[in-house]
Amino acid sequence: MSTNLPIELQKVKAAGDVTIHLIGSKKDLDAIAEVKELKKKIAERISDEDLVFAVPSAKGLTIIAKLKKETETSYRFQSARALGAKLKKVLNSEKVDAATLVSQTVKPEDALAVLEGIVLANYQFLTYKTGDRAKANPLKKLNVLADKISEADLKELNAIALGTFAARDFVNEPPITLTATEWSKRMEKLGNDTGFKTTVLDKKKIEALRMGGLLGVNKGSVEPPTFNILEWKPKNAKNKKPIVLVGKGVTYDTGGYNIKTVQMAQMKSDMGGGAAVTGAIAAIAANKLPVYVVGLIPATDNRIDGKAIVADDVLTMMSGTKVEVLNTDAEGRLILADALHYAKQYDPELVIDLATLTGAAARVTDYFGIAMCADKTDTTKLKESGERVYERLMEFPMWREFHTAIKSDMADIKNIGGAAGGNITAATFLHHFTDYPWIHLDIAGPSFMNSDVDYRVKGGTGVGVRLLYDFIKNSVA
Repeated sequence: MSTNLPIELQKVKAAGDVTIHLIGSKKDLDAIAEVKELKKKIAERISDEDLVFAVPSAKGLTIIAKLKKETETSYRFQSARALGAKLKKVLNSEKVDAATLVSQTVKPEDALAVLEGIVLANYQFLTYKTGDRAKANPLKKLNVLADKISEADLKELNAIALGTFAARDFVNEPPITLTATEWSKRMEKLGNDTGFKTTVLDKKKIEALRMGGLLGVNKGSVEPPTFNILEWKPKNAKNKKPIVLVGKGVTYDTGGYNIKTVQMAQMKSDMGGGAAVTGAIAAIAANKLPVYVVGLIPATDNRIDGKAIVADDVLTMMSGTKVEVLNTDAEGRLILADALHYAKQYDPELVIDLATLTGAAARVTDYFGIAMCADKTDTTKLKESGERVYERLMEFPMWREFHTAIKSDMADIKNIGGAAGGNITAATFLHHFTDYPWIHLDIAGPSFMNSDVDYRVKGGTGVGVRLLYDFIKNSVA
């Protein structure tokens, strides 16, 4: 389980010393006895924007938190989470270790979004800090006084946060400690803690399967690769055919002999897709969703030594496809290709792959959303989930011309296309290895933050965990 555990959440029948009153309008102030004498002053500050107003009270501290008025689903819930992130700052600055959120007039789904914002924003990665720098946030517990929010709602929120925190931890961990082998051990532990089964294939088994893409990328490394199979298959699963989630697991990417000429300091995040798959399945298992889900995560680093592949090499993939390597920094699609072919044995209902795959996607979406490609697969419900959790999806077409772009003179296909549509030609390459309903998500833009933005803290964001959980819960479970 993540060493960074989310804030404890529980239902209560009475408020404590620190109370957060969540309101939607000025008239909601009438019900708050502690601030009657300050009502006029507070009301003057309330507008259509959100507000956090903290005042001392007889009990200790009273906080008024007003939601911003939004009509669109995505912005409505997002502004509620952003309000939660503001509350997290106030609570920690006041050195509050426990507070009660009182919500009697706001819709329960909005109140839960505020709670989610507080919980997600409170994440810290302190493993390698010492002394005063290792100081944890004081906030440890949130009580909830709201008739329409259940213990089950809070348990679900906590489990989703736990999966998100686990994904963030994996991304934030330095590559010197999080090798493919160590990552597999941590996946196993997370599975034991939350309930999913983990099977780890070592290098010998990967060689027996002839996974030429994964083995090829690994050739320059002193650390062996792993192929990780995560499974959650409860007896009451509503789907006989599994949803298969495939995550890119490049624990560190130098670019290989096509060495990166841009900053390499964030390349530990190149396993963000695999981290998201692991976190999502952890959340699904912890909440015991009645759905059959399989996760496939090929893991290796991409380094340079005398045995490393070079541009002009040809790799034979698990499928038998011959791939001309023209750029060793287009390595993620090589390891994903083997995983996508491996997924065929499950006769899946749907396969979704997640990967920090291309700079082209990041340049289009930035951290605002995810670049998506699909071929004759309905993406409507996934887009709806993206709007709800604010991990929005921008769909790109897979026109025939992009298939032409990866044709090779030397082999069956090549691992890069031309200058146009880099994220689309990458998806087109992956599509070659599928024969089932399939959606590709390029999370290169939102997977890692250089500074805090609301509840998306600096470092690994865990993007994809909440998206996948919401989609699977609402479309299958």
